[in-house]
Amino acid sequence: MRKPVAIIGAGPSGLLLGHLLKQAGVDCIIVERQAREYVEGRIRAGVLETVTTDLMHKLGIDTGLNANGLHEEGFNLADGERRIRIEITALTGKHVVVYGQTEVTRDLIDAAPERGLEIVFEAKDLAIHGADSDAPAITYSRDGIEHRVDCDFIAGCDGFHGPSRKSIPAPLVREFEREYPFGWLGILADVPPCHPELIYSNGPRGFALASMRSPTRSRYYIQVPLTDRVEDWSEDRLWEELALRFDSISERGVTRGPALEMSIAPLRSYVCETMRHGRLFLAGDAAHIVPPTGAKGLNLAASDVAYLADALIGHYRQGDDSALAAYEARALARIWKAERFSWYLTKLMHRFPEDGPFEHRMQQAELNYVAQSRAMQLAIAENYVGLPL
Repeated sequence: MRKPVAIIGAGPSGLLLGHLLKQAGVDCIIVERQAREYVEGRIRAGVLETVTTDLMHKLGIDTGLNANGLHEEGFNLADGERRIRIEITALTGKHVVVYGQTEVTRDLIDAAPERGLEIVFEAKDLAIHGADSDAPAITYSRDGIEHRVDCDFIAGCDGFHGPSRKSIPAPLVREFEREYPFGWLGILADVPPCHPELIYSNGPRGFALASMRSPTRSRYYIQVPLTDRVEDWSEDRLWEELALRFDSISERGVTRGPALEMSIAPLRSYVCETMRHGRLFLAGDAAHIVPPTGAKGLNLAASDVAYLADALIGHYRQGDDSALAAYEARALARIWKAERFSWYLTKLMHRFPEDGPFEHRMQQAELNYVAQSRAMQLAIAENYVGLPL
């Protein structure tokens, strides 16, 4: 088989890229290692910047987004008994939309057949060949049959653990990483949110986040040591902890209900600056990871895809490779800004094991400054809604 572009990974970045290329008349194929049910069942973030919603609108795959997306005009930073509201719409003229990454993925997959976008799920033993040559290809097996896709370009949209980045020779890889000494214990439940907007709390009991997926579905997190396991936490224990952290600072207090999902996610900041190797281009989590504190993961992947789609379309429509040559530098400029904001908010709102009274006082001073400074609130709001492409 031959396709102009082979895309590895059927997460949001690969799906968005595939749809954008097909819309522009550039044929492509998406190859995914996991089963469709697994891909659609992954629980991920749900705060979408304009860059992401604009792509969904451009593609016309926005029925679910328009019907069920929650427009948020602010969010809150809390310290003890105080809530500091960041009025993002009043400050920036923009808003974010709460719409789960699970729903975004499902919408993009559902729209693929009618648009002629081919997705191959359960592609095993996936390998990249000749990425630094003029004739790259990918191979995989499915149902015991070997397949090969010859192509002009390969887009590695296969996440942090996928084969794309690992196929780049180690001496060429420029990596930067920070692993955090805690994780997020999360619970998803069909209960109304405790507050109409997100609350990031750094109270006496430590970090917690109150968020939502809909008016009837809530997502909560608390900071836990890396040594904790999900089995260490019963649902009752977690709900009790959440009530202690949010009942006094939220509008409605925590409503309890059966967990749809509970998990612990480690936090890391990671950037692979080698986003191009010959005709292989990395996008999304294959190239960078941000702690979820700033809600940047999916949105950063969307900006990568916007740059890469424009570059590939320019190659095929105008025979212009200047955007392909500039892709890495252009993407990294935005990536590092998002990494900085995510690192800042993580440092501000979490209790680090090595920190003592001085560091806690510094957090308090920073939050006091945020509460009193409209300029500081504007800077936070600009980063939260997403910096321009």
